[in-house]
Amino acid sequence: MLKRTGRYTTAVMLGLLYSLAWGQAAADLVPSEASGVAMLGVSYGVPGLWLASDALSKAVLLLLLLMSCGSWYVLLRNAMALRSIDAHCGAVGEGFWQADTLEKGIALLDVRSPLRFIALSAMEATKPQSGLLTHVAPGEWVSMQMQRAVEAVQRELHGGLAFLATVGSVSPFVGLFGTVWGVYHALAAIGVSGQASIDKVAGPVGEALIMTALGLAVAVPAVLAYNWLLSRNKLAMADVRAFANDLHAAIAGSRAPA
Repeated sequence: MLKRTGRYTTAVMLGLLYSLAWGQAAADLVPSEASGVAMLGVSYGVPGLWLASDALSKAVLLLLLLMSCGSWYVLLRNAMALRSIDAHCGAVGEGFWQADTLEKGIALLDVRSPLRFIALSAMEATKPQSGLLTHVAPGEWVSMQMQRAVEAVQRELHGGLAFLATVGSVSPFVGLFGTVWGVYHALAAIGVSGQASIDKVAGPVGEALIMTALGLAVAVPAVLAYNWLLSRNKLAMADVRAFANDLHAAIAGSRAPA
């Protein structure tokens, strides 16, 4: 699953980089005697900004690109993981609870299922312990091990959410920094040239403002993805905890004296 998502993300990154390279090549091919419309297409927009920017501005653009690709990667990966958990939780009642023993029930679960991981942790906890663990009540030890397994599944689901939150809060400021830097260089170049007409000012300053728009374009999907994944994680973990509680009750009942 992660390999397939990684290939998709790599394709997206290559496509974006190809688009930037294509825009730069197209700008180089346009002659200086071209019409005003053609020159407008070259001088303005992301290709024009890329051609006219310095190393720091290019670094800001690449950073925004990486944050955007990383956000979409986290969204796709976690969405596929949530879909897998929903499928496993929906299928657990088809054979697991009808099994005679815990071992037979575990054999019916998919090897990729987090429920199998929880059941294996419970089965391992039911075995006789040694050393200091002999002072822990068997029922309490099973409960502790199952709780740790549930927390491990939750940590896996929450992987990448901190990155989405960081991108959502930082990318607008990264874009704003690029805008400030671009405006500064644009005004400095205009001052050196001594031409302060509106046509000389609007182009460079307008290109610099694209940085802010790109920062917002990166932040908004990241924030939406974070909120959606957070709410879906709560629903998925409710199903996982319900399975763990039912399993713990079944193990406790089987160990109770007749």
